[in-house]
Amino acid sequence: MSYLLALFLGGVSGLRAMTAPAVIAWAAQFGWLKLDGSWLAFLGSGWAVLILTLLAVVEFVTDQLPSTPSRKVPQQFAARIVSGALCGAALGIPEGYWLAGLVSGIIGAVIGTLGGAKLRARLATKLGSDAPAGFIEDAVAVIAAIVIVFIL
Repeated sequence: MSYLLALFLGGVSGLRAMTAPAVIAWAAQFGWLKLDGSWLAFLGSGWAVLILTLLAVVEFVTDQLPSTPSRKVPQQFAARIVSGALCGAALGIPEGYWLAGLVSGIIGAVIGTLGGAKLRARLATKLGSDAPAGFIEDAVAVIAAIVIVFIL
């Protein structure tokens, strides 16, 4: 089950690179995700929660700017893969399968990046504007990440 959750959370990283890590940090902070003693234990610190939450909020704002590059450019794509890997590994740590979670997170991030770009473009075309499509994508990313963490 954790592999599937890691895949889905990686998909969230493909939609919004900082949303999934922010939700993971909150889950670790509240003790819903046990990362104590692991190499990702820092995610449960107050500093990590604050920084990742701020980065997620900044990403929501910058995503709406017309000057924001495509999520498929190398820097953006790489950030989403790293985010998916980190979050997938975090989900796998409690069961001792962090490497499998990492790989699942990467696969999910690739799917989320490419699929999310395609779906957003279609939605923007149907709605006549990119902004509402972006807001819908924001909501999907946040809700999906929270649901995934609650399933843990």
